[in-house]
Amino acid sequence: MDNNNRTILAVALIVLLWSGYSLFFAPQPPPPQPAAESAVQTEQRAEPPTAATETPVAAPAIVAKTPVPDDYQEQIVTVESDLYQIQLSTTGAALRAVELKQYRASNAADAQAYVYKEFGVDRHASYITTGSEGLAIPADLPFKLISPAATTVQLDTDDKVISFSAITASGLTVVKNYTFYANRYQIDINVQLINNSELVNRGVVNLSLISEIGESEDQGMQDMYTFYGPLSFDGEELLEDSLEDLEKSAKIYGKNILWSGFVAKYFLNILSPLEAAKQVQVQKGDDYVENRFVSPLITLEPGQKQNFDYVSFLGPKDFDLLEGVGYQFERAKDFGFFRILAQPLLHVLKFFYGFLGNYGMAIILLTVCIKLIFWPLTQKSYKSMKGMQTLQPEMQKLREKYGHDKQRLNQEMMAFYKDNKVNPLGGCLPMLIQIPVFFALYQVLLGAIELRHAPFMLWITDLSIKDPYYITPLIMGVTMFLQQKMTPSNMDPTQQKIMLMMPVVFTFLFLNFPSGLVIYWLVNNLLTILQQYLIRRQPD
Repeated sequence: MDNNNRTILAVALIVLLWSGYSLFFAPQPPPPQPAAESAVQTEQRAEPPTAATETPVAAPAIVAKTPVPDDYQEQIVTVESDLYQIQLSTTGAALRAVELKQYRASNAADAQAYVYKEFGVDRHASYITTGSEGLAIPADLPFKLISPAATTVQLDTDDKVISFSAITASGLTVVKNYTFYANRYQIDINVQLINNSELVNRGVVNLSLISEIGESEDQGMQDMYTFYGPLSFDGEELLEDSLEDLEKSAKIYGKNILWSGFVAKYFLNILSPLEAAKQVQVQKGDDYVENRFVSPLITLEPGQKQNFDYVSFLGPKDFDLLEGVGYQFERAKDFGFFRILAQPLLHVLKFFYGFLGNYGMAIILLTVCIKLIFWPLTQKSYKSMKGMQTLQPEMQKLREKYGHDKQRLNQEMMAFYKDNKVNPLGGCLPMLIQIPVFFALYQVLLGAIELRHAPFMLWITDLSIKDPYYITPLIMGVTMFLQQKMTPSNMDPTQQKIMLMMPVVFTFLFLNFPSGLVIYWLVNNLLTILQQYLIRRQPD
């Protein structure tokens, strides 16, 4: 392949990458497990496999039931702040419902607050504590509310602790403390075990996050580019478990896991054990997923106490809020390969919104700023391509003269480039430098909760969903076509016709993209057309 063909190929690949990033970098589900594998797959990232890898995962905690005393009456404790309303049940001292007050179920003017979790009375609950062997704790253990006395707790400026207590059939006292914060979506969970029997008790203790997979507004917002399901983090890598794979087998991760939970496009519930869990088991039931944190083997002497502490985040997938909690929770906001660029771009976008009050206008302003920063590089790129296009007749003569001798043709081409002071890659490299920034902004806009139900103008009332009339994607396709027609090209006529099909392909691709992302791409195209027009008006 001669240098000119390599240049053509490089340009074509850059255009394909620039326009079709979603096709190449969209999150992919893990590969299916071979049928011959065990029903449980163990992933040990920080330690070698042990005998536990062949032990089947225990039955889901939520199915463990015990007889309820005749005098037991379930109580619901409501915790309310400006951010949320949370309901806890004395049955299992577990979470029953979460309503997020800062978010609405829709963008209608009279929309109610968004109900993130709502478990039925006789169905699932979350933050379930269970145990096994000598530390057996049934999932539906009846607790008593010991603090505060009232079943309604209002969070103003002070943090509040809600405490429950229960005694198992073996004489094990279980105290469960929830700490709620008035201005954060953080929930601290403390479980105390006290051996009040005269026997030595051994076993493991579990805390489980339960996430229902039924239809919900947040699930309805999912798309093929956003991961939905259980997510864990080992300090280096995000570990996604697709619901399809969990149908075949559960997953077991070792004690290197920093946190685990369940994420959707805009909301998530993740939890970190402050003392390393021996295992994190991720398994799927009929309509729920369980992330179970399993303690190491515990031995309790008579009268001995043991504490287990956890930190949880339950709310919006907002980078700043997650980062404020710590424990690397912000990594749940996955910006992909260009995370180092995406985070600053998100902060700038929110800064612009702070004084514009409209995320659509903030996207436009950010796109303009990025274009201005790269204007000199783009200018150099287009000038280089324009110069190469001017030299095409002379280059064609060289091909015709030395086409039978590839080595001589390459030598003559290099000498021709040198004499005319042109670089065949001069049109590609400046564009290549810009690609990471554009891809990073793409990732920011694709799943930004800031755009959820955020209006722009006219018919675009929600920047997080597609244009209902497909007007902006169609205009974007037209501008992409004009941009390609105006871009100097060294391709042969057949290659040019193929590239002119790109606007059609990506117009269809953008039809279902969030409006905010389409606006970004449309404005960038318009600015590129303006720049190309100005370059064309300049004398050669």
